[in-house]
Amino acid sequence: MDLLKRDPRKNVFRELAMKMWKGRAAWLAVFAYLVVGFLGTAQAKDASVLEFDADWRLDGDLPEKAMLISLQGVVNKGGPELYFLYPESWPWKITGELKGFYESRHGFDFKDLGSAEAALAEHASKVSGYVVWDKEVRTSLIVAFTVCGLQNAIAVNEDLIPLAEAAGLKPVADLRGDFRGMDDAEIYEIAYDRYWGKTSKDVVIWMGGAHGSRMEPGLADYGIYREAFFCDLSASPEDEAELALHNKILSELNPDATIMGWHSYGKDTEGQHVSLISSYGLKMEGLNSLPNISFNCQIPFTDDFVFKNNHNVAPEETLDAEETVYVSLVQTDSMGIGAWTKPGRGRIPYAWQVSMSWSRTSPAALQYFAEAATPNDYFIAGLSGPGYMYPKPIPERRFWPLMDEAEELMEALDLRVMEIMDYSEGNRHVGNTDLPKSLVDRYYKAFPGVIGFINGYGSARTFDLRGERPMVSYDYYLGLHRPTEEAIADLEELIQLNRKRPYFLLIHVRESTTIDRVADILEGVSEEMEVVSLDVFLKLAASEQTYKQRYLQGSDPVDRNAYR
Repeated sequence: MDLLKRDPRKNVFRELAMKMWKGRAAWLAVFAYLVVGFLGTAQAKDASVLEFDADWRLDGDLPEKAMLISLQGVVNKGGPELYFLYPESWPWKITGELKGFYESRHGFDFKDLGSAEAALAEHASKVSGYVVWDKEVRTSLIVAFTVCGLQNAIAVNEDLIPLAEAAGLKPVADLRGDFRGMDDAEIYEIAYDRYWGKTSKDVVIWMGGAHGSRMEPGLADYGIYREAFFCDLSASPEDEAELALHNKILSELNPDATIMGWHSYGKDTEGQHVSLISSYGLKMEGLNSLPNISFNCQIPFTDDFVFKNNHNVAPEETLDAEETVYVSLVQTDSMGIGAWTKPGRGRIPYAWQVSMSWSRTSPAALQYFAEAATPNDYFIAGLSGPGYMYPKPIPERRFWPLMDEAEELMEALDLRVMEIMDYSEGNRHVGNTDLPKSLVDRYYKAFPGVIGFINGYGSARTFDLRGERPMVSYDYYLGLHRPTEEAIADLEELIQLNRKRPYFLLIHVRESTTIDRVADILEGVSEEMEVVSLDVFLKLAASEQTYKQRYLQGSDPVDRNAYR
């Protein structure tokens, strides 16, 4: 325990580590200490930066970007030294904002490299060599990323060999010809036999998402940094061979392991992928496009920072609801890929689901969001636990340690609301997203300190009230492409259908929808209503139960292949 106290300058991270140590998530405490211990002794704040364009085609600029991202993963094993700026079209929108945060709050001085040649010239001495992937076999690049982590090498195709050798690098592996004529199941079986025994059993990278002629390997640097196994194996029952290996890999991971990345849009569904991972009691963290994590994971909270959420009501406080319509708005997808940097934030009360695992993979990003928050920005925990998971498939023996970890993270991050989402039996179109009473019982028992729970993604029908703590499901999903006039009509109809007052209307907003647009939609509704922060909403919902207690019913429809 004394080891966790050696660096008093990192008091916030030490506090988080101590909290983790006291629970079952001791591994997180150890990781937090290792990060803090390293950075506490590192004085240099110099780093280099390069800006990417928007071409991610295999027959375009992807090969060069893959080479640079693999370089980043190797270089950053020695400390946070190489950072990339991604284009506006990239899903993760805040690489520029985080760079500015590192400069202003951490004193980093970034050297602009300007080109791939300059990046290699600057950092080639930290690399052992290069791995050649096969231009004719897309999956060979994914396998090459695994080799890069184990060999401290960069990934190149044959066109980039001269560039690597001009930087003084020599080949350490050549995958050309190894996999031609094979399907992905056969390729990954070979990769498993060659490399699985040498890779991390705490993290695996699913290099999915875009498929075919594109790849968006933003997360590859972190997988290389962690010496992880890379794949994009299917979770669909139709892909029997891939599914068998998928199950084998999940079964051989450590109990607290995390699957990072995303499923392949060309193979299976999000529901299948996350359901399978959850059935092993493992955590999922997306997306494959998350960039710079090998850099971000090494930057702790600043010494002067303590998490303080914008709570509007004390945990023990009670509120009295009036005879009106109460509306609360939630964005659950990653803040970095959503509307955080878009117009209107702060205009109306808004809740943002926090990916709590970022306390170890991107702590500075969490600090950036916390310090940039307006009084109308309220943070909540999710999804369903300490990572993205579906609770219905989680074995009960794994449920309790996972939720212990989630509760500790919530306390450390000052979060009082837990959001639950389960697409294992359907989605917002078909099947169901509801929870059985036995699972609701578990959540209430696992989180005695929360002020309430919310459930769903699209609309759902699980509602409860126990003491002063409600569980409220979404009544509406505001999609990105829903025309404004139709969204207004939808809300008008919902309000007419739910005439009993107070009516508690919980809305999930798709992450890319701007808050200005949401506010304009709400202002277009003719019925009188009040938009309130989620913590106020839940306290009001606890004061008068005008919603019907309901859990998953045996007659509710089930669809296990519903989401793509």
